[in-house]
Amino acid sequence: MVRTETDQLHRILVVDDNPAIHEDFRKTLAGKKPADRSLLDMESELFGAQGSEPGADTFQVDSVLQGRDGVDRAVRARADGRPYALAFVDGRMPPGMDGIQTIKELWRVCPDIQAVLCTAYADYSWQDIQKTLGTSDNLVILKKPFDTVEVLQLAHALTRKWALDQEIQGRLHKLAYYDTLTDLPNRTLFLDRLEHLLRLSKRYGRAGAVLFLDLDNFKRVNDSLGHGVGDELLKIVSRKMSDCLRSAVTIARLDQPDMAARLGGDEFAVILTDLEGPDSAANVAMRLADHLAKPIDIGAHQVIVTTSIGITLFPQDGNDVATLLRNADLAMYNAKQNGPSAFLFYQESMNVAVQKRMTLEHHLGRAIANNELTLHYQPQINLATGRLVGMEALLRWDNPELGQVSPLELIPIAEENGMILAIGEWVLRRACAQAWDWTQQGLALPRVGVNISLPQLMHAGFLRTIDTILAETGLPPHLLELEVTESMLMSDPDGVAQTLRALKGRGIQVAVDDFGTGYSSLGRLRDLPIDCLKIDRCFVRGISMGQRDESILNAVITMAASMNLRLVAEGVETTGQADFLRTRHCPEVQGYLFSHPLSTDQAEAFLREQCIPSS
Repeated sequence: MVRTETDQLHRILVVDDNPAIHEDFRKTLAGKKPADRSLLDMESELFGAQGSEPGADTFQVDSVLQGRDGVDRAVRARADGRPYALAFVDGRMPPGMDGIQTIKELWRVCPDIQAVLCTAYADYSWQDIQKTLGTSDNLVILKKPFDTVEVLQLAHALTRKWALDQEIQGRLHKLAYYDTLTDLPNRTLFLDRLEHLLRLSKRYGRAGAVLFLDLDNFKRVNDSLGHGVGDELLKIVSRKMSDCLRSAVTIARLDQPDMAARLGGDEFAVILTDLEGPDSAANVAMRLADHLAKPIDIGAHQVIVTTSIGITLFPQDGNDVATLLRNADLAMYNAKQNGPSAFLFYQESMNVAVQKRMTLEHHLGRAIANNELTLHYQPQINLATGRLVGMEALLRWDNPELGQVSPLELIPIAEENGMILAIGEWVLRRACAQAWDWTQQGLALPRVGVNISLPQLMHAGFLRTIDTILAETGLPPHLLELEVTESMLMSDPDGVAQTLRALKGRGIQVAVDDFGTGYSSLGRLRDLPIDCLKIDRCFVRGISMGQRDESILNAVITMAASMNLRLVAEGVETTGQADFLRTRHCPEVQGYLFSHPLSTDQAEAFLREQCIPSS
């Protein structure tokens, strides 16, 4: 809507039962300017203004004859978004409400309106006024008869006071309800809006949805490019979310449009109102995920950000704010496990999963201190000679309440909550100490393999930790082999390569675990300082089940030989698999056919049986 010059004027309402008074007010307030410049100077001194521009002392004046009409007019003006700043109200207006009752009603519908009670000396006592209206700085008493300059002075000062109050209230409202970085509604406004919509949903029986969004790997942007880039990314993401919601084709709302909010950090939420069904929420989630996944240019950097989205529907998934937020958060967490730009609807089964996770996380925090972690060792065998060529250290967790916890459950939780650094250091120290103890007993152990997670490998203190552990345990570096997954090689190519070269310089061996599942290029492998490839068990499992897996095994065996890399086939469980690998000249194997993972005592017994004591 185009605003006219009249829209910019302060609006004044005159409530008086004498029509002649209306014209006097209109001539005074909407006509000529005051001759006394001191009025403008007084306003500047009182309210901090810089003086008024020409025309700034002209007002838009409306008038009514009775108090009830004045209240109705004020309500309409406020609904139209052009409220009255000031009301001049006559004290006596028979047969309707008097001036005091009229002001009381005006304040009920427009609490911030300034009021001037125009009264004769004998109309009211100050005690009468206070009894009904209380004490307020929004009220001035103007005794009849009054001068034109008095009216102008009050109008000029009180409308400016109203404007300043509006500005302050607007700033306070924005600080209280909007995020200062992104200008999106904040958590407080989001919760208030959701509570309001839930009440309307119960009343009218209509459905809605809450979407919980979390940016994938946002911390990596902050850590690698700096918080300035991270803040700019949050601003751009916020604008893209708002644009996406505005451009979506949506049906009629309850009384509020869809809303995006920043709840904190890199967490956002969206309220969708009056949905026809789950498909509508899914369509919005897909639009948001696709829109946000487009490359973003920030200065010299191009950033690709993906998001995980959890969706909960109301009223079927819950009818209170806390339940809906919890359910949406649960759905988002499960969506994150499915890869980038994924979304999931909340399901009741997620509560069971999260309770289990919380229990695991709680007990894991005390696992090291309570000596609940142990290492098992799985032998690696030379397929041609049957001789032991190494052992891989495998983490085990035996909790008194939970029993044996699978590493497939343990490791992801430890990586997410940061405990993987402490657990990884414990595994390294224990494996190195045990390997050195065996060699000191005269048991020849060619190498001990230890799995390393990406957070460990990329941690600034990782190499220092390795040096400290080797120095403390006395294990020669060439007896230690660190295993990294193929996918880790692709996550941060330059950083990983630099760390691997530093390990190689220390004489530590490096193996690529789960080879064949991470989509690394041959050129990439050629340039990295690695010693061994461990072909993933899924290809070994496919032997005799399909020509494709056998062809892949042949190619990998040939490639490893040509690159002068050791090769270990994992997951060998049958003689048929071993025979196939033997005929293809696969040098080393590991799997249940040769040995299950062994406890420390069992591994030591295996060493004594299988290894020739060192001289």
